[in-house]
Amino acid sequence: MAADIMYTIHFYVLFVLLTVRCSSSFIGNGENYRRNLSLELNPGLNSSLTPLPPGVGLLHVRALGKNNTLHYLLCSQGAPALLLVHTNSTSSKVKVDWPAFLVQNTTGSLKLTPESSVLYSNTLVFTRLWEYDDVNDTAAPEHLPPSSFFQPYELQNFTWDDLNKTLDPMAYTALLCGRDASESFSNGSLCLKFSAFDVEGRDQGWPSLLHNANSSQLRVVLDGVVPRSNRSRFSLELQVVGSTQAMSRVDVLRSIDDEYTPSIFKVSQWVSSPVNSTFPVLGYAQWKPVAYRRPSPVFEDATPCRHSTPVPVAQLPPSGLVLAYYGGESQTTGLNMTFSITGDPFYNITNYLSWTVLVGLGSPPVDSFSPLVLVIMAVGLGTPMLIILLGGTEAQNLPREAPY
Repeated sequence: MAADIMYTIHFYVLFVLLTVRCSSSFIGNGENYRRNLSLELNPGLNSSLTPLPPGVGLLHVRALGKNNTLHYLLCSQGAPALLLVHTNSTSSKVKVDWPAFLVQNTTGSLKLTPESSVLYSNTLVFTRLWEYDDVNDTAAPEHLPPSSFFQPYELQNFTWDDLNKTLDPMAYTALLCGRDASESFSNGSLCLKFSAFDVEGRDQGWPSLLHNANSSQLRVVLDGVVPRSNRSRFSLELQVVGSTQAMSRVDVLRSIDDEYTPSIFKVSQWVSSPVNSTFPVLGYAQWKPVAYRRPSPVFEDATPCRHSTPVPVAQLPPSGLVLAYYGGESQTTGLNMTFSITGDPFYNITNYLSWTVLVGLGSPPVDSFSPLVLVIMAVGLGTPMLIILLGGTEAQNLPREAPY
């Protein structure tokens, strides 16, 4: 009897340990790929010959792989934009014709050389911030009359802070903050926190998006802005520009796990694919449909967000980076990101809103169960089996009654 019980226990412990080992190996596969990152501000600029206008900056992060390179360029000239370029060369470089670049209407003033090495590119542009008076608390701006909307904030007209003051070369992050000339932004700002990554991981703060060495992240923060009504809500207009394959659709994936983003069981992916195909995914912008009303949120500070259907846009967005790199040979699509739902607090309750988006190359990272969750599942499934086995062993060893 004792031998049977010990055998069962040993089997159960081995089952749990194998579960931990297999789950760790499976989840850790992405950690094996690493890129070497380097960062520079205003590449190739001679400020004594070409002084920068106030608020204009160009951040370049070079992510070197084994046989290819990713280039991220964050620019505050015009509407803020993040350009991603993938090359098949480990020696590709960014070249900027600064006098032409600062004119903002010169195509080809920013290039990746050699140009023949470029495999893919896209640019995410933040074009407008919409504010509307949600008198009936519907959180559905698409159904409101034009009179409910205030004059939108054109982000191309914002004054942006000096990137050099917020650059962190060791963490590969930068904070780009800007403001409108109106009184609403007298003590407020719209900020984009940019992060580049050399390896797989997660941010500690919600929504804790899973990133890898082929991705970067932007956290959008609207902080301290004075709303123009007591029932104001906001929407953010985004546009994506691509050389040939624009991001034309948003895929919404579901999950049964909310371990990293409590109460959120979906992830949205704005993706680009070859013409007349859904596979492979060439590039993406990925987010979870949630925003937060405080800098250090608790569960109650989460508010849902939703996107509109992407639509083609006839004109290029008003971004100096887009005009310099693409010119007329490009495709543009746009969508609106709307924050909050019926019954949620209005913006003036906290005067704070944050939303996070991942921008990257290839297929987006896919969430999976953590080793801790898999162990809990293993224990949950294995414990009944252990009880049954032990119960069966006990039953076999009970004394039998003598027959009458």
